[in-house]
Amino acid sequence: MTSVTADDYAWIRSSPVFRHALQTGYTLTSVRGVAPEEVLRRMEAEPQDVCLGVDTLIERQGELLDATDYWDESFLAGAFSVPGEGGDWTLVLAFDGGGGMRSRFLEALSAGGRAVVHSSNGGKPIHLFHWYEDGVLRTTFEWPTARDGSTPDDLNSLMREVGFDLSDDESDTGTRVDTKAAVLALAERLTGVPVTEELLRDAEYRLGLVPEEPAEEWTGVVIDITDAHGERFYKEVTRQEVETAMARARAEAAAPVVIRGPSSSAP
Repeated sequence: MTSVTADDYAWIRSSPVFRHALQTGYTLTSVRGVAPEEVLRRMEAEPQDVCLGVDTLIERQGELLDATDYWDESFLAGAFSVPGEGGDWTLVLAFDGGGGMRSRFLEALSAGGRAVVHSSNGGKPIHLFHWYEDGVLRTTFEWPTARDGSTPDDLNSLMREVGFDLSDDESDTGTRVDTKAAVLALAERLTGVPVTEELLRDAEYRLGLVPEEPAEEWTGVVIDITDAHGERFYKEVTRQEVETAMARARAEAAAPVVIRGPSSSAP
């Protein structure tokens, strides 16, 4: 296993590729033992062509966004194969705002293997890490001291080795690790794939267009409000109740307005 640490990924702070990724939002996924074409198929992507270099991938994603005048959550995924621990891995890079690699994709991609993902949503920012094993989300976190998953603590020793501080001591004034660099180091520990500026810049990306996720049918809404005095109002409203109220409001709005004079009898 590689002994890489956060220090080995200090280059991301002077990297044009990562500067763009952090500004616009990105997802970088590593999948063991699944070819790029199959990865894109499991992501339900429409096959596209092949492009050389990350600049072309960025340009193509920009063209996709420019083609619509509304917010569309479809995105281009670029996949390529690299050697790593236990065989070949497929890396999937997408400038998708950090939300494109859906959990059901990762469950399918890691079935019988492993998938490791890190992302950023751009300017907010929210930085996420996910480790899937055999279809199960084993460890996930935004902040390293607040982990979740079926085995949230299984990576603790590796996380400390790459540079994470897992203490909750807010008074600690020691040296702070670059958490994004530490995330990349942790991903390399789990995949054996060293990510470099040159690797991302010069790769031959097989492209797939991942369509927007269909909107789920809604069944109701929840109103949950607590005022400044701590008084809580909570109510669940079904879809039928909402639609009935809307129909009544439309009927009342469409009814003729009757103006009564001073001598008119009260209704």
